[in-house]
Amino acid sequence: MTPPAVLGLDLSITATGIAYRDGSTGTTGGPSDDGDQRLLTIERTVGIAVGGEDIRLGPLPDLVVLEDLPTHAKAAGITGMVHGAVRALLLRRGVPYVVLTPATLKAYATGKGTADKTAMALAAYKRAGREFADDNQCDAAWLRWAGLDRLGAPEVTVPAAQRERLNKANWPSLKGIS
Repeated sequence: MTPPAVLGLDLSITATGIAYRDGSTGTTGGPSDDGDQRLLTIERTVGIAVGGEDIRLGPLPDLVVLEDLPTHAKAAGITGMVHGAVRALLLRRGVPYVVLTPATLKAYATGKGTADKTAMALAAYKRAGREFADDNQCDAAWLRWAGLDRLGAPEVTVPAAQRERLNKANWPSLKGIS
């Protein structure tokens, strides 16, 4: 049985982390001098990652997992613009997505909802033997792993209590996938 195709996106105007369906990762964004033009760069890069037969880039993923907006951060408004652009793209292409709060993602990865970037990186190394170019790629990988785990095709093993944290999210119902 073919495992589900899942993307993880850690959205940011300056450095969006992407975990592609094959498990590779990348970062996109742009210098602040580019202003809102960075939204177009992110939308184009995410659009290619998402794919779709309508644009001759193969099948759509089964699920995209997004990290939710920071609730009290100064950058929440700017990051909200990125979320709007990416969610509109996913809706236009008919790709189901779920949004995980940072605390839920951190608790899934480390067991602690307040874990810092170092703890997330250490957990990725411990659970998957992976190191990343930046923390955005690490978060994106954890988002992808959470989606795969939820769909019954885990690539990393976490304790049951950590896996249960995924129940806090509002997961879409997916046809043909458990």
